[in-house]
Amino acid sequence: MTRLPLPPSPWAFDPDRWPDDDCVAVGADLAPGTILEAYRCGAFPMPHEGELLWWSPTRRGVLVPADLRVSRSLARSVRRFTVTVDESFAEVVDACADPSRPGSWIDADIRDAYVRLHELGWAHSIETRTSDGSLVGGLYGLSIGALFAGESMFHHATDASKVALVELARRVGDEGLIDTQWSTPHLASLGVTEWSREVYLDRIAALVDASPPAGWD
Repeated sequence: MTRLPLPPSPWAFDPDRWPDDDCVAVGADLAPGTILEAYRCGAFPMPHEGELLWWSPTRRGVLVPADLRVSRSLARSVRRFTVTVDESFAEVVDACADPSRPGSWIDADIRDAYVRLHELGWAHSIETRTSDGSLVGGLYGLSIGALFAGESMFHHATDASKVALVELARRVGDEGLIDTQWSTPHLASLGVTEWSREVYLDRIAALVDASPPAGWD
């Protein structure tokens, strides 16, 4: 998928001015160039109670692809499911946005913004399917240089989202990094660790300008 160049954002994301808090800014817009600039600077959008908020966790969840833990049961699930890439991006986002899910935060504006980024070649989805092609899990996020900024994942079958994560780690490769925003006990069991904001910003400075992984070609 060809990445189309994006116009520069009129909004500045300056980590030197951010508070010592996970939420670092309010407002701006969801134009493709604005979202991309935010990620390059270590922030991401997440609305709350009708306001557009920008976040950069003081403790950032990250997955070094080589650190992914694949249990025997997960390895069996990898063989049981079929994985596709960028075939059902909007459907993956819609499944992640299901309002019945605990902590659901993806509204219509966020959905439309990331679908547009997908159309422009910057956002990708990995889909997990049963043998008959039914979509039962997946994830989506932005690929910026060698950084994959994960947004959300879902599953309707056991291990389906984990299988998508296994494929993501393979595609990002040893030279890249997967951003999970925050860590959770579930993600930690798969190898996700926490970096301080300072360490995260230092590490991604070179990654966002690196060549994209061959896995997205």
